[in-house]
Amino acid sequence: MSYTISEQRTLAPVREQVIRQAEKFPDRRDLFLCHAWDDRKDAAKELHDLLEAQGATVWFSEKDVVLGTSLIRKIDEGLRNSRIGIVLVTPAMFKSLDSAGVADKELSALLATDRVIPVTHQTNFEELRDVSPLLAARSGLSTEGSTLEEVAIKIAETIIDI
Repeated sequence: MSYTISEQRTLAPVREQVIRQAEKFPDRRDLFLCHAWDDRKDAAKELHDLLEAQGATVWFSEKDVVLGTSLIRKIDEGLRNSRIGIVLVTPAMFKSLDSAGVADKELSALLATDRVIPVTHQTNFEELRDVSPLLAARSGLSTEGSTLEEVAIKIAETIIDI
């Protein structure tokens, strides 16, 4: 897998955070996947499946929130028990952030840490800057020049085998 210089700069500090988190909290999952509700059966599910196929442990609401439990409480637990957060930024995420939905709360919690990777899919960082300047200011990955599978591989190579 080849990485751009920008991707190398993005992922190097993430790897350092993962190493620190793994030493301090060895039982935490590798990743928390923040996504828009409308992406749960499409892009978010695909990214989740691709990451798990690479050996990453991923908190994903579609599998980790059991019917009848508190969604917000489970998300809070998922955030606490994950080393790194991925924000899947899509047009649906923009709508979700505008409506101050659950993804907005997840994003706020992730932005309070240095452990977040934005992944733009079917959009770009320029469009993200108009919706969330704080998230857009973070270095991230994009499917503009890569497939979702290649992005998943790059994330997995960064966080696995620590």
